[in-house]
Amino acid sequence: MERRDVTSRLIRDPRRCPMTRPRPAHVLMVSIPAHGHVNPSLAVIAELVARGHRVSYVNHESFREVIESTGAAFVPYPSALPLHTSTEGWVEEPVALQELFLDDALAMWPVLLERFAEGADRPDLVLGDIGAFAGRALGERLGVPVVQLSPTYVGWDGFEQDFPEVFEAVRKAPGGAEHYRRFADWLAGAGAVQRDVDAFKGRPERSIALIPRALQPNADRVDGRRVTFVGPCFGDRAHQGRWQRPDGAEKVLLVSLGSAFTHQPAFYRACVQAFGDLPGWHTVLQIGAHTDEAELGELPDTVEVHRWVPQLSVLAQADAFVTHAGMGGSSEGLFHAVPMIAVPQAADQFANADALVGLGVARRLDTGQATAEALRAALLELTGDPAVAERLKVLSAAGRAEGGTRRAVDLIEAELGA
Repeated sequence: MERRDVTSRLIRDPRRCPMTRPRPAHVLMVSIPAHGHVNPSLAVIAELVARGHRVSYVNHESFREVIESTGAAFVPYPSALPLHTSTEGWVEEPVALQELFLDDALAMWPVLLERFAEGADRPDLVLGDIGAFAGRALGERLGVPVVQLSPTYVGWDGFEQDFPEVFEAVRKAPGGAEHYRRFADWLAGAGAVQRDVDAFKGRPERSIALIPRALQPNADRVDGRRVTFVGPCFGDRAHQGRWQRPDGAEKVLLVSLGSAFTHQPAFYRACVQAFGDLPGWHTVLQIGAHTDEAELGELPDTVEVHRWVPQLSVLAQADAFVTHAGMGGSSEGLFHAVPMIAVPQAADQFANADALVGLGVARRLDTGQATAEALRAALLELTGDPAVAERLKVLSAAGRAEGGTRRAVDLIEAELGA
């Protein structure tokens, strides 16, 4: 028995047995149409393809081009989620939000059944985003390994007890009991093994977290047998282009609120006022799709404005970062050892902002507090403190040591070889 147990550990852990590699396999990736959910997976998918695996990637048609750039075969589904880059169409009421994701799973389910369960294109392993419930259900129905790729932090032991107001808000709110009944009925009909709705949503059997462990709340209470932190997984992102630091720019500041919460002309004007005449600083201001550049007024030569920028390329050359503290941007800032001013807008961004502050590498300014004076003071304070730079150096090194893309794919292949 002991010999079998040791052999099993060697096969499942590629760090112990680096020469073990499974045969080329068919991997199914299932995700939802949101940049913060798709982008973290792209380098992992490209590496799987490079290692000889065949990957099918299910998402909405709007993500076809970027997914096909990885070498994966794109499979469209008719998403029930709001397909806007702004916040339009998203709801805040807890039950309605959960219903939205359940409806999306139900819209995806017939596509998965027809293509991968009832046909001959059965996958050997299913990778699933945290919001793509249909992926886990299919894997359990087929009896193949299921691995969650989490683009954000994961649940920890006692998570539900720590936030009873969140879970009870759904259960006790009008429509909550009906939501749980609908979800449980679907799981039973789908052939899922896990029938407890909360466990199905939040406690995967195997998860690879594509974030630095430093950004995980209560990391010491995360079950290391189920969850592995590999840090952010970056590809070369050549399709996004390259940014070149201008001659004469002593220091570079990137300002970006991501892709969704970008209708913020007053905030952008405050940034121009705060940083535009700061000696030695050059500001790269990304305004997204929902702000008209004309609303910013006259711009100094030290400020360049774009709807989109190749963020990794800029951060690799930046000295500071004003961010909405999405998990992707927060991870990228740590990876590149860039001090951050966090201006959270929604969802997990408030917790991420607090985590960055707790690490000693950021200042949090909520939108109403982000005046020109406060922004400038925060920037000068952060970049003038050598202790901040030292902490960033340590955190960057720790995140890089977690292994990133190669480590993530090693772990996926270990599941294939199990």
